[in-house]
Amino acid sequence: MSELTPLPWTTEELDGLIRTLPAIASARVLRDADGKVREVHVLATTELSPKQIVRTIESALLARFGLRLDHRAISVAQSASARVAEPAPAPTAPAAPAVTVVSAPAPGRGIYFEDVEVRRSRSAGLACTVTLRAGRETYAGEASGVETSRARGELAATAAVRALAPLLADGVVLAFESCTTVSSADREFAFVVVSGRSGRETTILSGSCEVRDSIETAAALAVLDATERWMERGGAR
Repeated sequence: MSELTPLPWTTEELDGLIRTLPAIASARVLRDADGKVREVHVLATTELSPKQIVRTIESALLARFGLRLDHRAISVAQSASARVAEPAPAPTAPAAPAVTVVSAPAPGRGIYFEDVEVRRSRSAGLACTVTLRAGRETYAGEASGVETSRARGELAATAAVRALAPLLADGVVLAFESCTTVSSADREFAFVVVSGRSGRETTILSGSCEVRDSIETAAALAVLDATERWMERGGAR
């Protein structure tokens, strides 16, 4: 029997994501013998309709893990007495000197999002520069093109990929593939796909981030989300 290809997510990660969604009290993901998702069972409150809950789960799984699930595989049970679990309090840590955090933390071996700069001109169109920080060093990537609503996220994601280039291991290449926006639970998410290549092996990576400040910031952070584990598994220097 041939060895099964490892999936880019675990059942616990799917369960954990679903439990963070609105109205979800508990969730259980069932997989078949090949490891593919067979059924999703959730217990929810009555604040949303079952159809809304199913759409939210579908969108979240697609945005975060690139997992496209048929709505018929999602079973929703609702109860007026169901309660959404409160986030567990963070463990108490020993007192430490006060530190002012000025960068948004990002995964991937201490890589931090520093800044995104957008410039517009009649001649060059839209130019986007993303700056990342790793240790005491900063790394910037730039991309430019014709300004459209979709291009804003694409250019920022491309710039973030280029900023990561100096941090990649020898012989490893990272390339931008796509950036789209996904609506879920009345929120917008930037969903990014990039590809990492080492030798003859190519890995498709996806990540997402809620659009809060701007689509450019969300797209850059989505790239870091997509590359987190890949960088930790050997993509970084």
